Amino acid sequence: MPVLNDVLHVRAAVTSLLGQDYTGPFDVTLALAPSIDGTEELVAELAELDPRIRVVPNEIGSTPAGLNAAIRASAYPVVIRVDAHSVLPRDYARVAVETLERTGADNVGGVMDAQGTVPFQRAVARAYGTRIGLGGTPLHVGGPEGAAETVYLGCFRRDSLLRAGLFDETIKRGQDWELNRRLREQGGTVWFTPKLRVVYRPRPSLSRLARQMLSTGMWRGELARRFPADNGIRYFAPPVMVLGVAAGVLLGLAGFVVPWLLLGWIAPVGYLLVVVLATVVVTRPDGWRPGVWFLLVLPCIHFCWGFGFLLGYLKLTSNIAARTGRHL
Repeated sequence: MPVLNDVLHVRAAVTSLLGQDYTGPFDVTLALAPSIDGTEELVAELAELDPRIRVVPNEIGSTPAGLNAAIRASAYPVVIRVDAHSVLPRDYARVAVETLERTGADNVGGVMDAQGTVPFQRAVARAYGTRIGLGGTPLHVGGPEGAAETVYLGCFRRDSLLRAGLFDETIKRGQDWELNRRLREQGGTVWFTPKLRVVYRPRPSLSRLARQMLSTGMWRGELARRFPADNGIRYFAPPVMVLGVAAGVLLGLAGFVVPWLLLGWIAPVGYLLVVVLATVVVTRPDGWRPGVWFLLVLPCIHFCWGFGFLLGYLKLTSNIAARTGRHL
C-alpha cells in the first residue's frame, strides 16, 4: 500500500487488511511518502501495535514508486495491491488467492465499489458506478467473471510481476492498466471476478475531484498516445464531448452576429439536458442532496477528464511527469 497524506483513511484500510480471514502467513507493507497531515505518526503507531505491519520509505512520493518499494520489500509469492482509500472485505485475500490458483491467472481483481459518507461523496460514488459517469467498465459497474483488459487493484503472482518489470515509475496514473497490458503482452492472463468488491472512498470536495480527474485524464491521454492500438473508443468520448460543447458555445455566441450560427447552442443545451435527465434517473434512490451535487459532479468528471485527455494526447503539457495523482 502506498501511503501519502492519508491520515483520514489509512487506519480503516490497514484494519481491513489485518482482519482478513486468509489462513496463510502474510504481512502488510506500507510504502510511506513524506506527509504533512499526521500520516507518518499514525503509521508509526499502527506498526508498533502489530508486527505484521512493515513500513518502507517512498522518498519519491508517487504511487508506482511506492508500490515497487513495497513489492521489493515483501517476501511472499503472492502480492495484493491495496489503496489507502480502500477498505477490503474480510474474505478478499482468501477469495483472491483461490481465484488465482483456480484460473492460473497472473493477476486477479474485481470491482471498485465507490461509497460515500456525505452527500457529495455519495454523488461521486454514484457517478463512478454508472455508465454515464466513468464509462461503465466492469471494474466500476461489475460484470461476468473472465479474462479482462485490466482490473481494480490486483492480486498478482510475484514472479509474474518481476518478469514484467514491476510498475513503470514514469507513469504516475494509469500504471495499473499499463502493467496489465505488459502482462497480457507476455502471454499472461488478467482475470476479473465480481466476487472481489473493494469499498473506495471518493475525494471529499469538488476541487479535489476536479484535480484528480484532470490528472487522470492527462495520463489516460498520454497512454492513448503511447499505445494507440490498445485503446477503446470509450476513452475518446469525453474529449470529443468537450470539443463539441466548446465549439457549440463559440458558434452560438457568433450567432448573435450571424443568426444561423445560433444552432451551435444545440450541443451545450443538449449536454445540459442529458445531465439533468441522468441526475433524475440515476440519483432517485439517494435523496435530493446527492442529486444536487450530481448536477455538478457529472460535468466536473466529464470536462476535467476530457480536457486533461486532450492535454495528454496532444502533448500540450510540459510537466505531465509531475502529475503524481497521490497528493491531489
